[in-house]
Amino acid sequence: MKNLHLPIGEEDLRSLRAYDSVSFSGTLYVGRDQVHQRLVKLLEEGKPLPVELEGQAIYYMGPSPPLPGMIMGSCGPTTSARMDPFTPQLLGKGLKVLIGKGPRSQAVHDALKKEKAVYVQAFGGCGALYAKTIVSVEKVAFEDLGPEALLRLEVKDFPVIVAIDSHGGSVF
Repeated sequence: MKNLHLPIGEEDLRSLRAYDSVSFSGTLYVGRDQVHQRLVKLLEEGKPLPVELEGQAIYYMGPSPPLPGMIMGSCGPTTSARMDPFTPQLLGKGLKVLIGKGPRSQAVHDALKKEKAVYVQAFGGCGALYAKTIVSVEKVAFEDLGPEALLRLEVKDFPVIVAIDSHGGSVF
């Protein structure tokens, strides 16, 4: 298993191949379809984004309220395809790691290769495991979306599998 730090460096990114097991530590953002839609709308309007995307990772997850003594409740991956209409534009702004589950469209596959980014699979049914990797959580934008707001997480030893690498390799 490769242990890598987020945000990811170019050399580490290029080293990843489809089927690699990876453990991430560092910063990752959480955003689902509504966050993606709003980010793309800001880009289209020429407005600044609430976060710098260069080299960053985004996790498509559905958070649950935390139990007593926990930072976050169960937080497993959600289906990635819902973000496909927005993903190529965000990759074009420097986003480098997409974390979710399920296959992606050909447009996303092509954009990952073009922008030298990766899509990694989080394990469905392992929301409690992922909750244990979270060191801190902060809402950073779109708070009106409630649990679907844009979040910044600090994680330690967050396990994933590379599904589509920056060279075009794919588990699909």
